[in-house]
Amino acid sequence: MKSKRVAVTGMGVFCSVGKTIDEFLQSLRIGNTGIGPITLFDTSKYPCKIGAQIRDYLAEEFFTKKRLKKLSRTDQFAILASEEAVRASEVDFYPNEEVGVCLGAGAGGMFEAESYHREILLQGRSSPSLIWPFIPSYTTDRIADRFRFSGPKFTVTTACSSSATAIGYGADLLRSGKCKAVLCGGSEALSELTFGGFNSLKVMDPSPCKPFDRKRAGMSLGEGAGFIILEGFDDAVKRGANIYAEFLGYGIGGEAYHITAPEPTGMREARIMKEALVEAEVESSKVDYINAHGTGTPLNDKVETLAIKKVFRERAYSIPVSSIKPMVGHCLGSAGAIEAVASILSLYYQFIPPTLNHQKGDEDCDLDYVPGKSREIEVEVVLSNSFAFGGNCTTLVFGRYHFPSPP
Repeated sequence: MKSKRVAVTGMGVFCSVGKTIDEFLQSLRIGNTGIGPITLFDTSKYPCKIGAQIRDYLAEEFFTKKRLKKLSRTDQFAILASEEAVRASEVDFYPNEEVGVCLGAGAGGMFEAESYHREILLQGRSSPSLIWPFIPSYTTDRIADRFRFSGPKFTVTTACSSSATAIGYGADLLRSGKCKAVLCGGSEALSELTFGGFNSLKVMDPSPCKPFDRKRAGMSLGEGAGFIILEGFDDAVKRGANIYAEFLGYGIGGEAYHITAPEPTGMREARIMKEALVEAEVESSKVDYINAHGTGTPLNDKVETLAIKKVFRERAYSIPVSSIKPMVGHCLGSAGAIEAVASILSLYYQFIPPTLNHQKGDEDCDLDYVPGKSREIEVEVVLSNSFAFGGNCTTLVFGRYHFPSPP
């Protein structure tokens, strides 16, 4: 299966710092943050009151009232981001049955389910349509229906690595010959249940998150969607598609350690990164940038740093490592896909986004975390890490595509 090359021919994003790829790219370059006070629900009883909420968004500007009755906030973000990806790729060139859909799922329609529950308690009745999107696969179904893509359709739920895992599995579908193209990604909306849950675990920073910083105190949640189109490389070249990057390979595995805490030595994460490099047929010396999971929690950042050192040894200190979560927040089910889009943009435009709010590391976090400001640099290979609760670990590997010189 690995012998078949995989191209990225389309991207789409809808998040707190960019409702299009162009806006997102600009935010990554200048270091915009979407983290601020949450207004979707009452946060007064929680220690943390901030998150990367998508603001200045009116669903009625994009969808009819009739359509909105069947779409959760998560579904809306997914449709908007996937439409951008499909437009960019023109992947509807293929028969519908040859295009697959593979999405990662998080809390899904939890925000609407909470509205349903409140209305039942207060009024004794509510609209059943509010709980339709509660099924994790509902967003995948809406995306397939939107484009009439009738190829293989899958929903992946591996906590915060879900959409990264979905991208890896989408590549497997291509290489196995089951599809000509696959629309991959994920979407997530903020909800009080997830917000309250993470507060109760005491892993939320009351101020914007500070990955790898010595004063890091927890994560900042976010919402949004990220999508990419994967397509057989030869087919993409043949039809003259724009190729943003190549998907080279991925690693996936479990820690079998703890439901929330990472295995403290980093050996499991290191194994996943090594397996990703082996599948990608890339030597560790060729990696130019690591898009880190980088949540801002004390233990997660320490363990990810340890894992990077185990894989790259002394060279770890010269590889730029950054986390975009201080910009977009931790988007849970869509985090891996949004960060994959950022990784691809890094390759395509030859720069590395910064780690905002990083002032100074400590003895546990002493690598080059690209603090505060993006960096123009030659980038050929990028690793994108997603290390989730339950020890669900996924690493994606993307490579730069060099367009042929004109004759």
